[in-house]
Amino acid sequence: MAAYPSEDKHSTSTLDEKLDAEKQARVVPAVGEFDDPNLDKEAVVLEDDSPYPEVRSAVANTDDPDMPVSTIRAWTIGLIWSIIIPGMNQFFFFRYPAITVGGIVAQLLSFPLGRLWARFMPQVKIFGMSLNPGPFTVKEHVLITIMATVGYQSAYATDIIAVQRVYYNQVYNFSYQWMLVMSTQMIGFSIGGIARRFLVAPPSMIWPANLVTCALFNTLHSQQYSGMGTRGGISRERFFTYAFLGSLVWYFFPNYIFGALGFFNWVCWIAPDNIVVNQLFGYYSGLGMSLITFDWSQIAYIGSPLATPWWASANVAAGFVFFFWIITPILYYTNTWYSKYMPMSSRTSFDNTGASYDVSRVLTADSTLDVEKYKAYSPLFLSTTFALSYGLSFASITATVTHTILYFRKQIWIQARRALSEQPDIHARLMSRYRQVPEWWYGIIFVTMFVFSVISIEVWHTQMPVWALVLALVVAFVYIIPIGMIQAITNQQIGLNVITELIIGYALPGKPIAMMMFKTYGYITMAQALQFTSDFKLGHYMKIPPRAMFWAQVAAAVIAGTVQLGVQAWMFTNIEGMCDPKQKDGFICPSTEVFGTASIIWGVVGPQRQFSHGQIYYGLLFFFLVGALAPAATYLISLKWPNSIIKYINFPVIFSGVGYIPPASALNYVPWTIVAFIFNYVIRRRHFSWWTKYNYILSAGLDSGVAICAILIFFCLQYPRDGTIGESTIMTWWGNTVMTKTADYNSASLWPLPEKGYFGPDTW
Repeated sequence: MAAYPSEDKHSTSTLDEKLDAEKQARVVPAVGEFDDPNLDKEAVVLEDDSPYPEVRSAVANTDDPDMPVSTIRAWTIGLIWSIIIPGMNQFFFFRYPAITVGGIVAQLLSFPLGRLWARFMPQVKIFGMSLNPGPFTVKEHVLITIMATVGYQSAYATDIIAVQRVYYNQVYNFSYQWMLVMSTQMIGFSIGGIARRFLVAPPSMIWPANLVTCALFNTLHSQQYSGMGTRGGISRERFFTYAFLGSLVWYFFPNYIFGALGFFNWVCWIAPDNIVVNQLFGYYSGLGMSLITFDWSQIAYIGSPLATPWWASANVAAGFVFFFWIITPILYYTNTWYSKYMPMSSRTSFDNTGASYDVSRVLTADSTLDVEKYKAYSPLFLSTTFALSYGLSFASITATVTHTILYFRKQIWIQARRALSEQPDIHARLMSRYRQVPEWWYGIIFVTMFVFSVISIEVWHTQMPVWALVLALVVAFVYIIPIGMIQAITNQQIGLNVITELIIGYALPGKPIAMMMFKTYGYITMAQALQFTSDFKLGHYMKIPPRAMFWAQVAAAVIAGTVQLGVQAWMFTNIEGMCDPKQKDGFICPSTEVFGTASIIWGVVGPQRQFSHGQIYYGLLFFFLVGALAPAATYLISLKWPNSIIKYINFPVIFSGVGYIPPASALNYVPWTIVAFIFNYVIRRRHFSWWTKYNYILSAGLDSGVAICAILIFFCLQYPRDGTIGESTIMTWWGNTVMTKTADYNSASLWPLPEKGYFGPDTW
């Protein structure tokens, strides 16, 4: 395979001279652009490979520009996946329990499909293109997988459409729905394309999650490259097979046969009725001090711990321990925010009797706030962890801005002026030979989608003015590069969902449809931009021509969104009782319920009744100040002691790393940290050659096994007979019930209601 060869002009027969030559090789100049914790400054780095060991171990430093990529085979399989997977996921999205077919399933299944095509399809030409261009290539495989994953998840805007129908009796035609979904999906694509010079081209933007995918591609196609190392032992292919089969078989136990292995709150089994013990050691509504689980899907729920650099995992762990194991108990047991009358950790909101907040009791007939009903009912209360998660979200927003200004300003300025061929990285130089996508292509998409957005909100009654749309897009634009840089380095994404809800809640109070739209155009535009950017980096690593990537992503995104809308429209037309809590086939629309409730809490009740001066959660607003000042403190200390451990402290990650709580809990964070420490600290330091060869393949194997097993369990054991298989047998034995017979499972509160029948203030 052609590449930039390593030309060691000083090479001699002695080892010492070879090492001298390697030390003279060009080391990445990007070291000076910001103090990068991922960079091993002591390592000997040749100029024809990445300066990052994680990248070297997963990504080939070679390229064959003549390898087939954008073929009829790749487009046919990719487009089929972009129809089947989004359609299937949209269908089950409204069902409980749901199943999501992820990108890794398409990645695995596409491999035998491509091989079968190469073997059996005739070698004829259609419109000048070969129907069978020969062996199935890794680049075709990457293009197929990207097309399959661009829109595999339910488009966020489809929930707006469902909530409008279910909660607000607004059923608009397909034109409105299509323009809304396309604009929310594709504006993100255009922003991601424009930001790629900052988030894709620089070698420091490693995007750790992509390394697992790259390692799996290279393993399936038996790619050989220098970064794999020379360690002996079984091949990567065999190791992946063992990990995949082991994970697939094992997942039957925690997910079906022995559920307690997944929710392993073993301390609570000893004292099931002791509320304090259950609050501290429980996994359902407690702080998770039981420490372990045997369910990989729970461990990897917040992202694979094997893919996240240890220093970033340590920041997440530090944030979790400080805020949820130290601050949360202090707040709870001092009854701050009347917390003792509620569970310590919960993903729901409460009224002043400890029951779930019934939003229907504070609404008028046209779904706006009835202030008198609100005063007669109850203020809204949150569990301690839920409330604290809002504060941490506020802190992460300001910390991101401060951190970017202090640490990344030089990097951003340099990348704004640097061409792809000037990047100090082998992968960027290899990619510079391909024709790049002109930025005006992305500009055309942005303008077109902006017009779609304006039509959607103006032609139909949505409560949202154009200035609010512009403000939402400004929020997304401002944060795309800071949040993208942090995600590319740490594998942790900072969400804009809470801040967008807060902004629109104050700007347009009492307008729930506008709240949902503002949140989608602000938060999801940024999230979609980073998803597309991540795909750009995957293509960058695997040397996919940028223009082929562009058209594949655009086509797949349009098809996926259209298919999802068609499936959703069919379901609401043909499934009786759709979104009814007692729907006989399980189509109760759990996500739509959460989304609709949020639209009422933030759009109808509004943040001014929760966070303004004099309200219960006013103190959380000071987290904005804490977030702004914290990175400045560590920056000033690092100027005095530049080589101290302070350089590894990343406050945006500390504040946002626990942002999955809720719905995540300690069950997901504590075992995740333990696994990350074992593999990315202990094994990486002591057995680096093993880690280099197998770490990312182990992650891919475990993820793949869980994904396939979950599908098998769902379609073979849960979906048939309305989920009654094993209902009176395996589902009733001790191993599937012991974790549920606890105060932890029942979300017990520490105190009963006072004699007056409610807690909290007497007036609000």
